[in-house]
Amino acid sequence: MSHHKRAGALGVAALLAGIGMALAEGRHDALGMVSIEDGAGVVYGAGPANLPKGTQLSKLAGDPAKPGPFVLRIKFPANTVIAPHTHSLPETLTILSGSIHHQHGETLDKASGKLLRAGGFVYLPQDMPHSLWTTEELVELQVNGSGPFGLNYVNPADDPSRKAD
Repeated sequence: MSHHKRAGALGVAALLAGIGMALAEGRHDALGMVSIEDGAGVVYGAGPANLPKGTQLSKLAGDPAKPGPFVLRIKFPANTVIAPHTHSLPETLTILSGSIHHQHGETLDKASGKLLRAGGFVYLPQDMPHSLWTTEELVELQVNGSGPFGLNYVNPADDPSRKAD
């Protein structure tokens, strides 16, 4: 892994780890089991700076910055674009509510994206470039993977954390 990619992956992992969305008290048992009775029990906070403004994230289990499995829930607002990017390790996406477009490739091509609705699923191998975008509705999805996990934009200028407000 190049120094640039490693720095990007570590930066993203640090952002995700630093998000103030620790698991709520009472959701862990002494053996590490996590139990959330329904979706109302999922606590969201602002997403990391490397995701578009308005993104909300909840860390349900594990820590994407550390070795081992993790589970995140992410909400993307309407009309959000996540530019072409890759991940340092494989991930799965499960659409929980709403709909989102997904497209493979190093350039954004909305004409070739596939619409994923609630119940939809995507498995992405390590370093597979892809894009996501929403239209008129909020979407909630679950991300499962193993850490340390990172997000690297194909074009570094697309990283929202690099843009001035």
